[in-house]
Amino acid sequence: MHRRLLFGSLAVATVVAVGGGWALSRDSSSGDATDDVVNVNGSGPTQDPTIGTNANVSGEQLPDLELVDNDGDTVMLSELEGTPLVINYWYSSCGPCKKELPDFAEVSAEFDGQVRFVGVNPFDSAEVNESFARERGVQYLLLRDPDGAYASTVGVSAAPFTLFVAADGTIVRQTGVLTADTLRSHVEELLS
Repeated sequence: MHRRLLFGSLAVATVVAVGGGWALSRDSSSGDATDDVVNVNGSGPTQDPTIGTNANVSGEQLPDLELVDNDGDTVMLSELEGTPLVINYWYSSCGPCKKELPDFAEVSAEFDGQVRFVGVNPFDSAEVNESFARERGVQYLLLRDPDGAYASTVGVSAAPFTLFVAADGTIVRQTGVLTADTLRSHVEELLS
C-alpha cells in the first residue's frame, strides 16, 4: 500500500514538474518575454539576459567537443575554426529562443562568408531541430548536443546563450537574449 502511494506520488510530481517547466518555457502572447532566459538546469526562468553560464568563458579557447549534425554525423568544434563563429545555444520550446531565431537568420545572411553561424540544440530531435529552425529562416549549420557535453563544458545554465568566437578559437563574448541590432553590433565587433 505504501509502495503504491509512493510511486503514485512520484508520478504526479513528475507530471507537475514537466508540465510546469513546459509552461514556463512557452512563448507567452500576453507578455513580453524578450528579456527572459530559460534556465536549462531546472531552476526556472531568470530575468537577466546576460546570465547564461556559471562562469565567464570570454578569453578562453573554444573547447574541442563532439557534436552531432542532423544526419547523425559527428562534427568537432575545432573543425569550424578558421572563420569567426557565432554559436547560438537554443531549443524549440524555449520562448526567447523562438523569438530570436529569425533575427539570427537575418544577421547570418547579412554576414554570409565573413562569419559562420552555428546553432547548438540540446533537446530536440534532428527532425524538430531542422524544421523548427528552417521555418524561422535559419539556413546555417545546425548541430545537436544530445549528451550535454557542450552545455556542461561551456557551463551553459540558461537558454538562449550565444558565444562569439574569433577565427583562432578564442571566445570573445558570451551573451543571453539578443535582438537583431545587438547581434549585428557584436558581429561587427567580432570582425574588427
